[in-house]
Amino acid sequence: MNKRRWVAVIIALGLFLISAVSSQMTKEKETSEMNALTGFNALLYGTNELGEVILEEGNDQHRIAKLNVSGTISSESSGGIFSEAEYDHIRLLEELKQIQQDPTIGGVILEVNSPGGGVYESAEIAKEIKKVQEKKIPIYVSMKNMAASGGYYISASADKIFATAETVTGSIGVIMSGMNYAGLLEKLGVSDATYKSGALKDAGSGTHPVTKEEQQVLQGFVDSSFDRFVEVVADGRNMSEEEVRTLADGRIYDGQQALENGLIDALGFPDEVLQALKDEKGLKNAQVFEYGFDSTGFANTWFGSKLAQFQGLKASEQQQLSNVLKTIGTPVAPKPLYYYGGE
Repeated sequence: MNKRRWVAVIIALGLFLISAVSSQMTKEKETSEMNALTGFNALLYGTNELGEVILEEGNDQHRIAKLNVSGTISSESSGGIFSEAEYDHIRLLEELKQIQQDPTIGGVILEVNSPGGGVYESAEIAKEIKKVQEKKIPIYVSMKNMAASGGYYISASADKIFATAETVTGSIGVIMSGMNYAGLLEKLGVSDATYKSGALKDAGSGTHPVTKEEQQVLQGFVDSSFDRFVEVVADGRNMSEEEVRTLADGRIYDGQQALENGLIDALGFPDEVLQALKDEKGLKNAQVFEYGFDSTGFANTWFGSKLAQFQGLKASEQQQLSNVLKTIGTPVAPKPLYYYGGE
């Protein structure tokens, strides 16, 4: 063949390879929606299957699982090896479900460092914690810097709650924050042009003055969520609802105040909580472990991260921010939150 034909063959091979790679990327993107990594990508990055990291050697038939809730409780997390967020909701639920199926686990340490977050997500965690306890597996909570609002909600039903004197906790309540700029629009000569099927269809919108009827509806919605929060705390702490409501005016407590008011059981740092669980539940020689995904070093490199984003396996920074805003709400679309501060 002459030079021109060789060039044509090379170009054709190049196009074939590009087509094959593109097809593979499309298939992998579809697969990623089911939260699974297979084939060539599994070799590159690892898998989304939960693995275990041993923290303390011991009896592997009588073990303690350590779980972490760190950051805002939000459902918009990757649930996989590409998660860079402090808190990964999907992963936490998977870990709680794995514990329910593992007969070797005799106790759980739940370390909480969170200002709270979504009402739904908090309730979802509390439900799975209850299922773990139904398996007769004790759960001890170790509150770190902060375990407020939703952070307290998920802790309330634990067998025992510890905090340090410096821990920020409490903030029992619900908040739904928005922004009303109807007055500004009026000054600018801009009028609302919303067409709706009912007077309350856009309740909470910032483009028109808030009506008394809207206030009543939205406050009733918040109060309903608050009632459920009170019930969870009352059941978990063996208090009457009246006792809880006295404490649940939204204020925060430090660890010492929380202890005096019956919101926690004892003061202690994480290592002391672990020792208490071992001593009190007959787990002195237990193996201690935490869950982790089976990832490769390539997944944590800059190039690996960017390639995963290009393939649609990992959300971009903009997508991650957008997903968080969808969960916690925005001034335009506020949501009820078990959240300290309510930002």
